[in-house]
Amino acid sequence: MRVKSSAIAPTGIAVPAPTKTTFGTVQAALGVAAFSLTFPATAWGLEGFGPWSLVAVRSVLAALVAGGCLLALRVPMPGRRDRPGLAVVACGVVVGFPLLTTLALRTSTTAHAAVVVGLLPLTTALLSALRMGTRPSRTFWTAALAGAAAVVAFTVQQSGGALTTADLYLFAALLVCAAGYTEGGRLARVMPGWQVIAWALVLCLPVGVPAAALALSYEPVRLTAHSVAGLLWVAAGSQFLGLVVWYRGMAAIGIPKASQLQLAQPLLTLVWSVLLLGEHLTVAAPLTAAAVLTCIAVTQRARG
Repeated sequence: MRVKSSAIAPTGIAVPAPTKTTFGTVQAALGVAAFSLTFPATAWGLEGFGPWSLVAVRSVLAALVAGGCLLALRVPMPGRRDRPGLAVVACGVVVGFPLLTTLALRTSTTAHAAVVVGLLPLTTALLSALRMGTRPSRTFWTAALAGAAAVVAFTVQQSGGALTTADLYLFAALLVCAAGYTEGGRLARVMPGWQVIAWALVLCLPVGVPAAALALSYEPVRLTAHSVAGLLWVAAGSQFLGLVVWYRGMAAIGIPKASQLQLAQPLLTLVWSVLLLGEHLTVAAPLTAAAVLTCIAVTQRARG
């Protein structure tokens, strides 16, 4: 019997080819892995750059990479109907989220910031429902709320229940980033995901270049291995490559389900904060990890 949509392994056994949904989930997960390094890399970058310089320079570097790809592949300009959406992506993902989280990380640990931003999946799902009319199932929402509750409980336990200025920056970052993710996921259905973030980055270039020059003239710069590595990662890894696979994943499996994969992001960031920054975790971390990963499994199986 002929087996459709399959590949033959070296052993001669037919292995089903990955489905579009599986491939989309893998891409979204790769995006989450890239994003999980953003806060530790930002902390490294802040060792040698001021917050405004770091955000502006990362935007310019990422835009140069994205613009080079667009020129090399001779990608045509996006249509007029897509430009307002690209502006939302630019304001939320390219400018708003990096700036607000960088300002927060001046006084907050990466571990604390990571768990606060763990509310991003639920925020994205809510904005997606409002913007695109999506209607996930009750099971999906129950699991999503349970995951968010686990993240909130972890945050409260770590901070003692007190909100700081850094927390306010982080909550504002949640809103603007969720808006950018929602609009980017919508656009990724009509154009390749990498072009969504590439055009959003290029759109910010006329503002980013003078902003970087101004910030660098006022904020002192101290180049170290950590600061350079942090800058390069947030520019190329977080700001461009991570968003490329993330938007492709959202287009394949849907914004609500993709957003729930980000429940694992703060836990991955906690691991990086220990390995790269020497921060210490409490016993609550593995318990939160188990609860969150369970919620991810439920949301991925729930039918919207």
